[in-house]
Amino acid sequence: MTLSLYDAVIPSNRQILGAVAGLIDKAAAFAQAQGRDEAALIDARLASDMLPFGYQVKSCANHSAGAWAGVQAGSFSPSRSMWPTDFAGLRALVEEADAHLAAIDRAAFDATAEQPTDFVMGEMRLPFTAGQFLLSFSQPNFYFHATTAYAILRKEGVKLGKADFLGRLRLRPAG
Repeated sequence: MTLSLYDAVIPSNRQILGAVAGLIDKAAAFAQAQGRDEAALIDARLASDMLPFGYQVKSCANHSAGAWAGVQAGSFSPSRSMWPTDFAGLRALVEEADAHLAAIDRAAFDATAEQPTDFVMGEMRLPFTAGQFLLSFSQPNFYFHATTAYAILRKEGVKLGKADFLGRLRLRPAG
C-alpha cells in the first residue's frame, strides 16, 4: 500500500477531531453534574503560561481545516480570533472543521504536496512545501493541542481515558 499525503493527514485529523468533540461533550456533562460553570472549564489551563482549553480546541480546528485552507492560499497564519466561550460553540467549531475535511478531494489534496506554503506570523516567514508544512508543522501542532485539551480536562477532574483521546479507530473490515 502506498501512503499518500491525504492518507497521512486527513483520516487521522478527522479521527482526533471526533475525539475532541467527545472531550467537549464529556466536559459539558462533567460541568453540569458537578455544578461547575462551563466558562471555568473552557478557561482552564495546565499552567499559567499556557493557553486555556478553549484555545486548544480552536487550535485543533485551525491546524486541520485551517491548515488545508492555508495550503490552498499558499500561506498559513495562526488565527488570532477568540475561541467560542461555551461548549456548544466549541463543538460547532470542531464539527465545521470536520465537515471541511470531509469535503476535501483526495486527488486535489495530494496534488498540492510540492506547492509552496509559507507559515507567516508577524515578520517571521517559514517556507515549506505543502507536504512539509502539513507533516512537520501543522500535524504536530494539531496533536499537541489535542493532547493539551485532553490533559487540561484530566487535570480539572473530568474522567477520561486513552480511548477518549484516540476516538473512533479505523479498523480493518471483518472477513
